[in-house]
Amino acid sequence: MRMMSTAVSPTPPDWNALLEPYRKPEIWRSAYQLTDTAIPFVALWMAMLWSLEVGYWLTLLLAIPTSLFMIRLFIFQHDCGHGAFFKSRRANTVVGSIIGVVTLIPYSYWRRTHAIHHATSGNLDQRNFGDIDTLTVREYLNLSRWKRLQYRVYRHPWVMLGVGPLYQFIIKHRFPADTPRSWKREWMSVWATNIAVAAVVAVMWFTIGIERFLLVQLPLTLLTGSLGVFLFYVQHQYKDTYWRYREAWDYYAAGLEGSSYFNLPKILHWCTGNIGYHHIHHVCSRIPNYHLERAWNEIPALQEVTWLSIPDSLKTLRLSLWDEDSRQLIGFRELTAVRERLERDLDDGETVRPPKPDVVPRAWRKPE
Repeated sequence: MRMMSTAVSPTPPDWNALLEPYRKPEIWRSAYQLTDTAIPFVALWMAMLWSLEVGYWLTLLLAIPTSLFMIRLFIFQHDCGHGAFFKSRRANTVVGSIIGVVTLIPYSYWRRTHAIHHATSGNLDQRNFGDIDTLTVREYLNLSRWKRLQYRVYRHPWVMLGVGPLYQFIIKHRFPADTPRSWKREWMSVWATNIAVAAVVAVMWFTIGIERFLLVQLPLTLLTGSLGVFLFYVQHQYKDTYWRYREAWDYYAAGLEGSSYFNLPKILHWCTGNIGYHHIHHVCSRIPNYHLERAWNEIPALQEVTWLSIPDSLKTLRLSLWDEDSRQLIGFRELTAVRERLERDLDDGETVRPPKPDVVPRAWRKPE
């Protein structure tokens, strides 16, 4: 892992001005990306269906490249949600909504919750939509034993990358109960996506058969979901990431320090729509995926961030708690030493308490 530079520039760059030339979508490039991804995706999906006649081992093997093309399609939906794929809002909405039927992600619902993620990333006072729940050490130590166990299970890699995507993409996105009723457009997107998905399933049922359809689609959805969650996780959840309370939080610092550069092989950058340049995307979300690498190459200041290799990314899976004192994510193995350090400063009978109990994510708050 290569850490970001700790040198403080006396005059921070004007990121809006620096990144302005990269913000403009090019309709021919966006259209070409759709073509060079959608056609191979459909061909691979059909190959998975054909492979059922050969052996299910081949179907599962083909699910790997097919899932990479599906992730690339999601990146286009992601760019549409930021208004970065086409200049036209209508074109972004239409394309994003159609892809949402394939990815099982309601477009308008996801666009709004993801915008909240961008506006609050790294802000301990606003851990709401679009984030993996992350507790500070003090918040965790203040929980009951039952709640601590729940949090440990929630943050376990097999749950985050296995059960979590299954729940998120197949169940929660069908009825996101935490969505305010006042979000009319977002709820309409949820129901429209559900109807479209039901129609696709019905067509498949009456043509190729529901069993054959599920044998192809379920492993593909689960693998794509797991890879997608993993990509999102590692680019925010690493040792020297950025978490601050509102009073000290800064949007650009959160983008550059709280989002990594995932140093992937060229082919994987292509398959993942350059999402490895995640810090650039967080500093300016209106940059299309195909301009991110050029910004990286032409602006040296963007290279002074945390770099993660694939082996580094696997090591981040054990990190689960934010230590406010060292300003680092730690794993449960380091918790004993941190707890002893905190308890040395307490009077007899006192317990470790979070400085802002009211900002603990709702699912982990103590009953009032």
